[in-house]
Amino acid sequence: MPNLTFPSDPICPLCDRPIPPGVPQSRHHLIPKLRGGKGGPVVLIHQACHSMIHKTITETELARHYNTVEALRGHPELAKFFRWVAKRPPGWKGKIR
Repeated sequence: MPNLTFPSDPICPLCDRPIPPGVPQSRHHLIPKLRGGKGGPVVLIHQACHSMIHKTITETELARHYNTVEALRGHPELAKFFRWVAKRPPGWKGKIR
C-alpha cells in the first residue's frame, strides 16, 4: 500500500462531518483490494460510513459502478444514510444493522 498522509483535520467526503482524533475511522479502497484495487486510491472516512458501504454494496458492484466518492454519494440507499448521519455528532458510533 502506498504511504498515505491525511490532513490533521480531515472531513469525511461522504457525510461531510469532521473526523476528529479518536473517532472510529477507516481507509476505504475505492476499488476493493480483492477486485484489483490493492495499492489503488483510498479515502479516509468514518467507520460508520464504511460499514454502511459494505453492508449495502457487493465488492463486485463497488469495483464496477461505485469506485468514486461521487458514485458512492449517488447510490440511493447510501445517499439517504449519508444525509441522515450528517446530522449526528462527528464522534457518533451507532451500530449499522
